[in-house]
Amino acid sequence: MTPFQRYLAEEVAEDHVDGIIPRREAMRRLGLLGFSVPAAVALLAACGAPEEGAAPTPTPAPPSSATPATPATPAGPSPLPTEEITFDGPASTLMGAFAAAPSPRGAVLVIHENRGLNDHTRSVAGRLAAAGYSALALDLLSREGGTTAVGEPGEATAALNAATPERFIADMKAALDELTRRTPGAKLGAVGFCFGGGMTWLLLSSGEPRLAAAAPFYGPLPDNANFSGTEAAVLGVYAEDDARVNATRDAATTALQQANLQHEIVTYPNAGHAFFNDTGPRYNPTAAVQSWEKLTTWFDQHLA
Repeated sequence: MTPFQRYLAEEVAEDHVDGIIPRREAMRRLGLLGFSVPAAVALLAACGAPEEGAAPTPTPAPPSSATPATPATPAGPSPLPTEEITFDGPASTLMGAFAAAPSPRGAVLVIHENRGLNDHTRSVAGRLAAAGYSALALDLLSREGGTTAVGEPGEATAALNAATPERFIADMKAALDELTRRTPGAKLGAVGFCFGGGMTWLLLSSGEPRLAAAAPFYGPLPDNANFSGTEAAVLGVYAEDDARVNATRDAATTALQQANLQHEIVTYPNAGHAFFNDTGPRYNPTAAVQSWEKLTTWFDQHLA
């Protein structure tokens, strides 16, 4: 099991522990990831889920601004429109959503969470364009026909689980090619969230020399990460209440120091995993706004 496969499975278990999905749905999704029933039960227990039939542990309600009754206000400016595009990949046509900045000061690859390319990720690309950075939100399920073709979130996660790190790297590099074609002369950056944060770390460790800046948001670190092949300035974003991902924070810091990369590690207090996703139950508007300001300042310093 790769670090990303382990992360995806733990993400399902954590969603159940936090009351986001019921036990039956967690078991179904773990089955899609290849877990036997005993292995799935063991993983849920290891992640703190109550035994089957036990009363679930109450979880704190999300901030009032993120409850269904009060739609969350996204961090950052109103997004510019995105355009659905296709472009050549290493093995098949790739898909994505591109948002063009009127006078781009740089170009950014946006990498989605473990449910594939959705409207939230498109919105992030649009917000970056509004901030002056043309942005391409890549669909890492392009080889399966795209996120929409794959179906519901559990199927999307399973499809990502079945892909290899080498495939992800090749497709992300092709997306950088497309960004270069659409914004010639622009410095390139990357940002990813959750699973996409892990993909950002993976791209940095692939020896990709074109990145000038990167910002992995609460993403799992690849095993034996080595960033010696890049000169990117890296902003690592973490959440205080995210012990699972934070367990690799020190290793990420060490790898960045060993590569002599300019970097900053920021941990937002009173925030949990996926705090930036304004469509999800863990959205933290305070941390989201602060991290957006930090992100765009970082890109202003290293891409513009």
